[in-house]
Amino acid sequence: MTEKLSTISRPPELSVPALLERSRELCMPSLREAVGQLASPMDAVAAYHFGWTDRQGKPSAGDGGKMLRPALALISAQAAGAPAGGVRGGVAVELVHNFSLLHDDFMDGDETRRYRATAWTVFSPTLAILTGDALLALASDVLLSNRSDGVSPSDRARAVQRLTTASRRLIDGQARDLSFEHHSQISVQQCLEMEADKTAALLACACAIGAVLAGADDVTADALGRFGHHMGLAFQAVDDLLGIWGAPESTGKPHWGDLRRRKKSLPVCAALADGGKASRQLAGLIAAPGGHGDQDDQQLAKRAFLIEAAGGRTWTQHEARRQHEEALAALNEVSMPEGVRESFTALAEFVIKRTR
Repeated sequence: MTEKLSTISRPPELSVPALLERSRELCMPSLREAVGQLASPMDAVAAYHFGWTDRQGKPSAGDGGKMLRPALALISAQAAGAPAGGVRGGVAVELVHNFSLLHDDFMDGDETRRYRATAWTVFSPTLAILTGDALLALASDVLLSNRSDGVSPSDRARAVQRLTTASRRLIDGQARDLSFEHHSQISVQQCLEMEADKTAALLACACAIGAVLAGADDVTADALGRFGHHMGLAFQAVDDLLGIWGAPESTGKPHWGDLRRRKKSLPVCAALADGGKASRQLAGLIAAPGGHGDQDDQQLAKRAFLIEAAGGRTWTQHEARRQHEEALAALNEVSMPEGVRESFTALAEFVIKRTR
């Protein structure tokens, strides 16, 4: 296997922008082709959501997302010796990811994403939900279609199984995340378990699915999946920090968005677990009946201050770094060319340093 891997060409650039741009160039044509199969008007909703068109359906150069998950799928295939196999896996995980975004935006009441109005506000909640459902179904079709590409039926089945398991866990995690908003206190462990499903499961799948389609055994795919799992938890920890302290001009989302929705994210749960004066004050504010007054900027700023004073921000920053270290440890279990390993490592580093 080492001899086979050594024949893969080293990526010309290991910078994160180059890796993500390569992912966009390789996967976008297939992603557009897949989305083009949707029935009207869902094809128009999806095209708007991906940033390809404006609300009138005219071509647009909108921000279509980072393409992180397809990038991981491409590198995963490289790690297993078949670079081309990652495109199919990358498109499938990106479809599932955007299914979740379309649903989440409506469930969370988010009116902006990627600096534009969310799809449910432009078209309707019904059409946004239906389009998300269609993207989820389309993901499996992408993995099972075009049987002339050399991927064996058993490897296709393994890839579909991993994707459907990750999708189910994602949905379970989202359901728990919503339910947590109605509880006055959630433990850090409960929050981590929820985020392992909501975010880490699909990133773990992205890191394994390209290798599976390339014929890698389960030992290799599982190790890559563990890398993605810990990377996903680091990603969500940073996301939780940005959900409170992120700059709207960088995130494309409203200031203090998670606090407005009473999200029990990691900084909140860690702060509540502290038990000190600031922690008790925060608990009192969270337990108080909700109303318009507790959503003004002054009240939200007070909550953010108390979370930081109770150590929630610092704890979450440390947890992101700890998960990053766990991810790299899992990566060391897999034999691969150094150029491929460095690509994985660069994306893991990007995850904990990103500002959007």
